[in-house]
Amino acid sequence: MIQNALTMLQNFRFQDILDIAIISIMISALLIWFKDRASRFVFLGITLMGAVYLLARFFQLYLTTLVLQGFFTILLFVLVVIFQEDLRRFFERLAMLGRFRKRVFAVAAFHESAEIIAQTAADLAHKRVGALIVIQGKDPLDRHLTGGNHLDGLLSQSLLESIFDPHSIGHDGAVLIEGNRVIRFGSHLPLSANAAQHGNLGLRHTAALGLSERSDALCIVVSEERGSISLAKGERIHEMANASALRIELEAFFEKRAPLARPRPILRWLKENPREKVIAIVLACILWIVFGYQRETIRREFVVPIQYLNPPVEWVLEEPKIIEAKVTLIGPGQAFQLLHPDSLKISIDLKQLRPGAHEITLKREMVKVPSNLSIADINPERIKVIASRLFPLTVPIEVLTEGSPPQGLAVQNITVTPAEAKVLIPRRLRGKRIRILTEPLDLSLLDVQKVFTPALRYPQDIQFAGGKAPVIRVVVKTRTAPPPSRR
Repeated sequence: MIQNALTMLQNFRFQDILDIAIISIMISALLIWFKDRASRFVFLGITLMGAVYLLARFFQLYLTTLVLQGFFTILLFVLVVIFQEDLRRFFERLAMLGRFRKRVFAVAAFHESAEIIAQTAADLAHKRVGALIVIQGKDPLDRHLTGGNHLDGLLSQSLLESIFDPHSIGHDGAVLIEGNRVIRFGSHLPLSANAAQHGNLGLRHTAALGLSERSDALCIVVSEERGSISLAKGERIHEMANASALRIELEAFFEKRAPLARPRPILRWLKENPREKVIAIVLACILWIVFGYQRETIRREFVVPIQYLNPPVEWVLEEPKIIEAKVTLIGPGQAFQLLHPDSLKISIDLKQLRPGAHEITLKREMVKVPSNLSIADINPERIKVIASRLFPLTVPIEVLTEGSPPQGLAVQNITVTPAEAKVLIPRRLRGKRIRILTEPLDLSLLDVQKVFTPALRYPQDIQFAGGKAPVIRVVVKTRTAPPPSRR
């Protein structure tokens, strides 16, 4: 066992550290996210099933592994159904990153806001006037609120008391506060589906609990029947002893959004939730050992194409030339699963090529492979190429035709533009006849078409001056053909 551990440490790479770090961050984010949520028990159950599946694979329990594999096949759909609200909230937070940083208000302002809200709630409770106050956190609330009116007024006790006055049209709804501004009043909140677990709750309490289950907002409820103040946050609701206790809760909530002394982001992140981060690192290491670390080394052969790059201008490699080679790779099986064979290529730089025959050694540096794979062999080790200069030549363009003109028409003449093309040919083709032909023109189309732009046919070894074939325009002139004579 010690020997295996030493071997693992010897083969440990920087990429493995990065791999474990990324998975650790993902696991810690999940643990922190579900830590205070009711759905954490479902997440814990799925995690335990995953642990059972790993043990079943390790001890080769065929039936258990087969059953759990079927479950994990549909797990993605199960997660979407169970955690749809949590997933929506998570992606909303991602979309809103940075928005609230620009809207953070001063330290003195949130102390003042906490005092105004606490005192107003106490006065309303003393008068037995019902109220529902929502203080926005980091989560957007637009999709949870229905009805109401936009206000965007400066927070004050007189404003809140006027809104919740029984004669006001918006007194039955909720007031939305963001920072030191009253954004909205008379809004309706979603009702909780778990209100029965908290006893006999009124409509305002059920609405406050429902919003706290769907967001990180803080909801304050003043009961007109009991004259009490309740606070709903984090899927829980409890009664406050007095206004001072409410003010302390409010100041803690505001300070969490705008801490007095902001440490550096990385240090702040490291100090928060240390237990979840340690668990995430341990789980990531276990997952890496089970899935990422491969004890066996595998050899595989691939037929890899050869690329000839940066050939000198007006030079060509004579045929036949080697266009592929066999490359043997060694590495862990996991690395081969992530490898795309189509991405393997042998690149030969011809920038310093000179005329004549050359023998090029195929080096390992010419093949780009992932860092967790290494090249054991390249076959052949050397290839021979013959380079020759290209010579300029002007070749006329010949027009091919097929079919017959429509009845009553005859071809008068055919004009091709340009009439000739400048090409570059290798030395071995000098003195030989070079033909450049158009694709056949269908003369049966002459009643509707008299101008053609056909493609060209030419030998593979020649190159056009400028690097690409010219665009050919063929004009066919017709005349009226005399009717056939009758005898």
